[in-house]
Order: sequence, then structure tokens, then C-alpha cells
Amino acid sequence: WSKANFGARVGLAELPFAVVSEKHSAGGLGGTCVIRGCVPKKLLIYGSHFPEEVEDAKGYGWSISGIFSGSPKINWSQLIAAKDAEIKRLNGIYGKLLEGVDHHEGYARVVGPHMVEVNGKRYSAKHICIATGSRAVVLPIPGSDLPGVLTSDEALALPRRPNKIVIIGAGYIAVEFACFFHGYGSEVHLVFRGDAPLRGFDEDIRKHLHELLKARGIHVHAGENPSSIEKAGRGKLLFKSDKGTSLTVDNVMFATGRKPNSADLGLEEVGVKMDPKSGKILVDEYSKTNVDSIYAIGDVTDRMNLTPVALMEGMAVSKTLFGNQPTKPDHEGVPSAVFSQPPCGSCGLTEEQAAQRHGSVDVYISKFKPLKHTMPTGRGEQERVMMKLIVVSPGQNDAGRVVGAHMVGADAGEMMQGLGIAMKAGATKADFDATVGIHPTSAEEWCTMRTKTRTTTAADVAARSKL
Repeated sequence: WSKANFGARVGLAELPFAVVSEKHSAGGLGGTCVIRGCVPKKLLIYGSHFPEEVEDAKGYGWSISGIFSGSPKINWSQLIAAKDAEIKRLNGIYGKLLEGVDHHEGYARVVGPHMVEVNGKRYSAKHICIATGSRAVVLPIPGSDLPGVLTSDEALALPRRPNKIVIIGAGYIAVEFACFFHGYGSEVHLVFRGDAPLRGFDEDIRKHLHELLKARGIHVHAGENPSSIEKAGRGKLLFKSDKGTSLTVDNVMFATGRKPNSADLGLEEVGVKMDPKSGKILVDEYSKTNVDSIYAIGDVTDRMNLTPVALMEGMAVSKTLFGNQPTKPDHEGVPSAVFSQPPCGSCGLTEEQAAQRHGSVDVYISKFKPLKHTMPTGRGEQERVMMKLIVVSPGQNDAGRVVGAHMVGADAGEMMQGLGIAMKAGATKADFDATVGIHPTSAEEWCTMRTKTRTTTAADVAARSKL
């Protein structure tokens, strides 16, 4: 982007391509998102829906026996091979996008404020930008290093589908992987220490999704911590929790967060400040570190760990350095999605955040069975929709402005992108109400939520925090 838009001379250091990463030797153009994150995960999610679509067809009068002899079966090796072929194609496209950029394949270290070393060779630069992302964290419990224990990297490249798997964690990675493994027929046990998944998301979203996960048949173990993993013979693992749960499984997957990939890059030696606990690189509002020539963007700064946000931060740095346009990355009102089943979408503030920031907010909530499942699919309770709008209350600054939108239900991510544009433009509840809905869709509900569910104040939030 810096080369194409501003004519900057740019060098890029990246590790050789591999499906599963290794800190010092395996990575690839496109990074985590393209190779072992968002893209392959979404492809596997698409495939995991087909069995339920076949079952839904029966509610619409289809005789499945006329199409399949028995239940549909997954050829796992074919699935993974097709996924790998697609990410290799994308990796190649990223290589072609580097036309005019000096591409250095290998492990890079910063050896001075204006110097980077790759494979023993040194390159000078006026500016250096660290964009090394993050790496999965594995909890240090007994047995966490046994064969068959996974992170998201390995889980996307398994040679065989697990018949039974434990997934530890409650964030979006844990939830998404739990849902797609379940869709492919694995018995899934989701283990986390909190009372509901998706900590940090709006509370109504968390509670609603929690119920839907259980309705789908995923075994949810809330309020439990992993205590150990042992060999169980015949390639199996014995997982144990602090609440007495004991499960013999094929795999145990850790989805217990990611850590900024800042270690062993030479940053300490050149004086770049990092958080001593998390390892995140500390930057100012322009993504500049305390060393004037060194910038950092993306997950390694642990600000808002989403691929499109890292892209936005990178473009802001490029404008600042080469476009004579000092630009701060804007982290307000970023829409996001969790590709659970059904998916979640979110934009703006949670109810608590909005009440604390604005003093008082009005909350509108709608729950309903989607039209598709009013037919006898037998899955209406698994797909139940929840939509929520958060609006600044009358009498407050920015009264009437929509400052939060949250959803669980089919196409939540697609809807949230459009809502994100409206909210970025400052849309009010009156604007939503004045918009004619498209019928029959779930999306029209955003335009028809007329009845307020409740009002929440900053004092309400403070009182709840004391309970």
C-alpha cells in the first residue's frame, strides 16, 4: 500500500509458507488470518452447515432418501486438502501483490533503530514497522505438551476428524471451533471458567448464545478449569477439570487466548518499550513506539485484534509517514462478527459501556424464531434470533444516537457491516425507525423495534458491579 499509493521504497520480511506456523521458521504471506485463521476457519464453517441443511430439507417436504443413501458422510482428508489448496492460492496472490517491494524470506530481527537483519544480512531503513501478530497460548498444565493437544493452528490441519474433542476457552476462537467440529459430527465439550462464553461482549449476546450452544447439543462446561491431560492409550487423551469432569477424547484444543509475538525480535536491545506482562508493544496514538523510527501495528500492539483493524492501522501509518497526512487509527465503532452457529454480530458499545460513557441509554431487544424455522425443521430453538439496539437516552449529549448494535442469528455478520456504516455516519434511532424494512427478512427488525425494553444508567452499572 505504501509503495502503490505513495511510491515509498519498501522491504518486507516474512517467514516461508507453512500451514502450521513455527515462530522462527514457518509463517507465510497473508499471515495468520489467511493461512491458519479467519479464512480457513470460515471455509470449514461453511462445510459444517451441510448436514443440518439436509435435515432442514425434510421440513420442506424433501425425501432425503431420494438424494442420499443414508446420512451424508464427510471425506475429511478431501476437505482439508481443498482448504489447503485455497490458502496456497491466496498465499500466491499475496506474493504477486508485492510487485516492486523487496521481499526477504526469513526470520527478521531489529538490530538498530534503522537496521533489520534477515538470514544474517542487514538492511537499513528510515522507518521500521513491526507487524508480527500474535501466537496462541497454551496453559501450563500437566500434559499440555502431549501429542494430540492442539491450538487453532493444528486444529485447522488435522489429518482426521476427531470423534470427541475438548475445547478449552470461551472466546470467539473457542466458540467457532466448537460449532464447526460439532457440525461435522464430533462430540464437542466446551470448557471455560466463566459463567458464559464471549467475555467482553454484550451480556445479552453472551447469555443468548450460551443457551443456543446447549440447544445444538454442544456439551458446555461453564465454571470449570482444566487441571490435567494424560495419555489414555490407543492414541486417546484423558482430560480432567477441577470440578471432577473426566473425559477420554481424541484431542484437546487450547483456545485460551493469544499473546503478542514480540519476543526475540531484538526490540529490547534497541530500547522499544513493551508491556512486561503481556509483551505487547507500547505505541502512541499514531502507532509509534518510544523509538521515533519504529512503529508497530496489529495484534502485536494488542489494541483491537482484528485483521481489518490491522489493515486500517497500517494504512494510517503509511499516510503519516509517506502521505504527509498524520493519521490516527480509529478504533471507535468497529463492527465485528463471531462465526458461531448461529453467528453473532456486534458494533459499537455494550450496554454497560454505553451507560457508563453516556450516563443513560435506552435498550431495545427483539427475540424471535426466524422465518425459515417456522416450518417443521425441528431446529427453531437452535436458531432463535436476538437483536439489540442501544440508544442514548433523552436529556443526554448525543440523545437518540445509536451507539450499540448486537445480534445472534443467521447473517449477523453481513447485517453488522451495513449497520457499521450507518453508525459511523451518526445514525439515530429516528433514522432507523424512518427506514422502510425489507419484508420478509430478519434485517427489517432493525427498523421496527419501537418498544423500549429498559433504560440503563451509569448508576445501575455501578450498583451491579458491587453485587
